[in-house]
Amino acid sequence: MSARRVDALVIFGATGDLAKLETFPALVGLVDRGVLDVPVVGVAKSGWGLKQFRDYATASLKLNDMDPASPAATRMLGLLRYVDGDLDDPATYQAMSAAMGEGQNVLFYLEVPPPLFGRIAEGIAAAGRAANARVMVEKPFGTDLASAVALNATMHKYFPEESIYRVDHWLGLEPVENLLFARFANSIVETLLSRAHVASIQITMAEAFDVADRGSFYDKTGAIRDVLQNHMLQVLATVLADPPDGTGLASWRDVKSQIIGALEPLSPQATVRGQYDGYLDVPGVAAGSTTETYAAVRLTAQSWRWADVPILIRAGKCLPVTATEVVFRFRRPPHDVFGLGPEAGASQLRVRIYPDDQVGLTVVGKRPGPGLTPEPRELAYCGQAAEQVMRPYDRLIGAALSGDRYLFARQDTVEAAWRVVQPVLGDVVPVHRYARGGWGPAQAGALVPGGEVWHDPAG
Repeated sequence: MSARRVDALVIFGATGDLAKLETFPALVGLVDRGVLDVPVVGVAKSGWGLKQFRDYATASLKLNDMDPASPAATRMLGLLRYVDGDLDDPATYQAMSAAMGEGQNVLFYLEVPPPLFGRIAEGIAAAGRAANARVMVEKPFGTDLASAVALNATMHKYFPEESIYRVDHWLGLEPVENLLFARFANSIVETLLSRAHVASIQITMAEAFDVADRGSFYDKTGAIRDVLQNHMLQVLATVLADPPDGTGLASWRDVKSQIIGALEPLSPQATVRGQYDGYLDVPGVAAGSTTETYAAVRLTAQSWRWADVPILIRAGKCLPVTATEVVFRFRRPPHDVFGLGPEAGASQLRVRIYPDDQVGLTVVGKRPGPGLTPEPRELAYCGQAAEQVMRPYDRLIGAALSGDRYLFARQDTVEAAWRVVQPVLGDVVPVHRYARGGWGPAQAGALVPGGEVWHDPAG
């Protein structure tokens, strides 16, 4: 599939917020790199014509501090086509088919809620455009295991699994790809990442902001569904998976699926849910809501490499900073030669995923001067400046145009992730209140192995 050229890109929901915030700027990057040079057909029901659609795209570029008059932007705007119509009307799909030309290899991007996936897929098929097509779909891939299975079954009526590209934009982040490099391009690092050397693993996704005007959406979702089941478990799979085999990244989704499948389902006893003070006052939030804005979990992987290594994940809103970091805590030396006590186990590998790109290795050295006083020191690597980093949707849409699937979630991996979180969905675990600007409920401290504390990312 990767060798087959795409003849058109069709975007459903092309007048929505995702298109405004991410898609149009990404398309400029694709045009600039020579990846995109085919018709781009927007499909929506806004009562617009092509001029209004191009004006919307132009406004999107300005919003993202991009020059609509630049050569790449001008070329991108010239590629745009527009179809205005009801998704329940077969005529909409016939107009779409006419707008995208005679080519038979099409990438459909469904920037719409999952309940519309089936209707759109049916319309594409009825218009004779499903064969040889690729289809990108946005999360959420269901709201629990049963709905995820049903959604996959619906999509498979019209598209085979190898044609479906499930988007988790975290997999398009530059630092997540850098995590792959940190592991597999450095034998000195990869050989340390196993139960023989690692005492525990922590992932923290902290957000300093609240739910803002998304109360109605968020109250039906919560932190476990919104970020833990997808973003955090996808990052964890990148952290834990065995190195790909001789086929390289072509087998990356296989090893990620294996490690997600090896995770023990969460238990209520190893899960803490929290809700920040003031959440119940947000417009759209139900009275007395028990939806969590914070979740902390402890789990284990039944694999040869990671057996018995505690894995801790926490994610929450209204925390002190906005940052995501992965920390590998290394085991203490077998003998404390210098009598350092707890500081003998201070060595760790830290990988920053958001908002910037860092890798830091903390080692214990001697503080200058008399005596044997320890001094942890971090050897740090910082990545590119923000303006040099490729947009995640530039990377993801480009991969789908090329037929590269390693950045996308596969059906079995999605369903395995739902199996992990299924036991703690709903109100199985009580919700604890926590103050804005703190690190969440104190109860989360009980999840951390003895002698350790949560790693708090810096701002």
